[in-house]
Amino acid sequence: MRGIDMNNSEIREKAAALTAQLTLEEKIGMIHGAHLFATKGVERLKIPPLVMSDGPMGVRQEFEPDHWKPLGQSDDYVTYLPCNSALAATWNRKLARTMGGVLGAEARGRGKDVILAPGINIKRSPLCGRNFEYFSEDPYLTGQMAAPFVEGIQQWDVAACVKHFAVNNQETQRLWVDVEIEEEVLREIYLPAFYDCLIKGGSLTVMGAYNKIYGEHCCQSGYLLRDILREEWEYDGVVISDWGGVHDTKLAAESELDIEMSVTDNFDAYFMADPLKKAVEQGNIPKERVDEKVTRILMLMMRLHMIGDDRQTRKRGVYNTPEHRQAALETARESVILLKNEGNILPLQKTAERILLIGENAKRIHSNGGGSAEIKALYEISPLMGVKMLLGGSVQVDFVRGYDSGYENAGKNGEDEANWQEKSLEDGGGREQAEAKTWKQTALQDNLHREAVELAGGYDTVIYVGGLNHDYDSEGLDRADMKLPYGQDALILELLKVKPDMVVVLTGGSPVEMGEWIHRAKSVLWSYYAGMEGGYALAEVLFGSVNPSGKLPETFYKKVTDCSAHCLGEFAGVEKVSYKEGIFVGYRYNETFGVIPQFCFGHGLSYTKFAYEDARYEAGADGGAVVGRIRNEGTCAGAEIVQVYRMSETGEAVKGHWRMAENIAKLRPARELIGFEKVFLKPGEGKELRIPVKEAKGRCKLGVGSSVKDIRIVIETTLAGMN
Repeated sequence: MRGIDMNNSEIREKAAALTAQLTLEEKIGMIHGAHLFATKGVERLKIPPLVMSDGPMGVRQEFEPDHWKPLGQSDDYVTYLPCNSALAATWNRKLARTMGGVLGAEARGRGKDVILAPGINIKRSPLCGRNFEYFSEDPYLTGQMAAPFVEGIQQWDVAACVKHFAVNNQETQRLWVDVEIEEEVLREIYLPAFYDCLIKGGSLTVMGAYNKIYGEHCCQSGYLLRDILREEWEYDGVVISDWGGVHDTKLAAESELDIEMSVTDNFDAYFMADPLKKAVEQGNIPKERVDEKVTRILMLMMRLHMIGDDRQTRKRGVYNTPEHRQAALETARESVILLKNEGNILPLQKTAERILLIGENAKRIHSNGGGSAEIKALYEISPLMGVKMLLGGSVQVDFVRGYDSGYENAGKNGEDEANWQEKSLEDGGGREQAEAKTWKQTALQDNLHREAVELAGGYDTVIYVGGLNHDYDSEGLDRADMKLPYGQDALILELLKVKPDMVVVLTGGSPVEMGEWIHRAKSVLWSYYAGMEGGYALAEVLFGSVNPSGKLPETFYKKVTDCSAHCLGEFAGVEKVSYKEGIFVGYRYNETFGVIPQFCFGHGLSYTKFAYEDARYEAGADGGAVVGRIRNEGTCAGAEIVQVYRMSETGEAVKGHWRMAENIAKLRPARELIGFEKVFLKPGEGKELRIPVKEAKGRCKLGVGSSVKDIRIVIETTLAGMN
């Protein structure tokens, strides 16, 4: 059963009656962009425009209606939220709903009807430039976090727009690349999170993807939009194109697409504008195709209380409230991942007299980059500021850059970089990173490197804060490799020789190679782009005010060729890309074929220790669950994420022998995530958990543990089919 509305037939009847009162010209105005982020309304019938905004990490700044030029006002600063990858790292469904609620409230507070979020595409390769906008490599974790996020948004009478439907896993030639994928793989890996968000979560709108699938552009795809979305899933929400994702008037009109949007200002020339009006008038396209699209748009407006007698009941929303900032801080705290902590170097002591922070990311802000995810943040606390705020004036906290990304001179050439979007459909819509951004050894880099190494030995505590930035994690651009840019590997290695107990902190939206120095580093922290309070949350974790509880929502590979998309399948093809790895994405591949990653899916350490005391499977009328008991054996409070994996013996049997398998499509992954729960425990406290598990049937083993590789208890049972 669909999850959008219980009185669906009544709303449809009212919307159809209103559609019948519209002229063809009025209808056409409602199904394509009349401004860059709005459709046209019908004033005589009190039908307002549908107003949209980008917003994976906050509501985007205001632009002129017809040009990608910021208005430059002081009233469109907003709460900068942790990116979706950071949210996924919390493995906390309640926080996901809270974050969605913040985004929904701020969207309504800014007068928006549709917020273009969340992005839920599967992280197939660590090189995809938009990975920071997405949740995970795992469809179950993605759906479990994204669906409550959608519910949080829509409690504020604003529509979520789940994107990008579907298999939008690269930026290179994103407008034209054709994805070759087995239907079974599509349904098992790439569609489930969309089903969870659209049907279970009730998302009122969905955005089509730029790319092709089976030779059809996704925004015009009969297979995706008609066969699956409308007929199989019975979805009657609104389908919106990605900006510039439509290429043909007849195909768009006959498809289940409802609204065409683009980046250009020739609004009347859009495929579903004057060209469609002319085609209908000439009898080439039935007017019923237009009527159906308009009816669904009016149904959306009724559900959002935009038209009719209940307009005054629509929620007003709020933005930039203390409560929103506190929610962003709590999410940032839970998103920090402790990857390594030999000798319990962390947490650091607050009594150190002199502390040195090295690395540009210690002071750099990230809210203003990344493509359409850019945010005009009310503020953003850098790690340097966060450490100083936490420790106060009794500790000397110094900073040196260590490397140069060109950030110091950014924007000084007079170029208006806000206009990048006007050209975003050129070159196929995206490319792989080439020499233009390849780091080069310069005298400045040498001097910064030398300065950092010379200073490091003279400080009580040294913290390196590096990683990626939105020159690398960005819409329209895929990374060329997984290496740290700007010569950071050599710098980190030299610093660790001088200061063996240096803490390494990396920020980014996708995994990076660590092989050159990870054997020397004793403590490593990872932080996705963690929002306006990210720097303070990081400081709290570093100095023990907060116990880290984040876990990886994706695999951190040793090298990119360990990723199945690169060693079995294809990535960043310009015409076609084949998903030959099938269902073996991320940890599914590693665990089945014996590939050892740098850090595995679900990994994340704590300042305390957790004991798994018992676990068993229980069937029930409302579905099956793993029931178990866990205890905090340490001396500080902390949170553990208990993970449940279905374990396959066929997968175990082929480790290291994938080339010998007669048909990889016949194999099942050695492990698949089917349940998880986050539990907070005081020192010595124990709790019993009930963890509902994903629908499945048959005899199997269930692994219960702290990560995909750290299985503490194995249960042999028969799953009864549930949920």
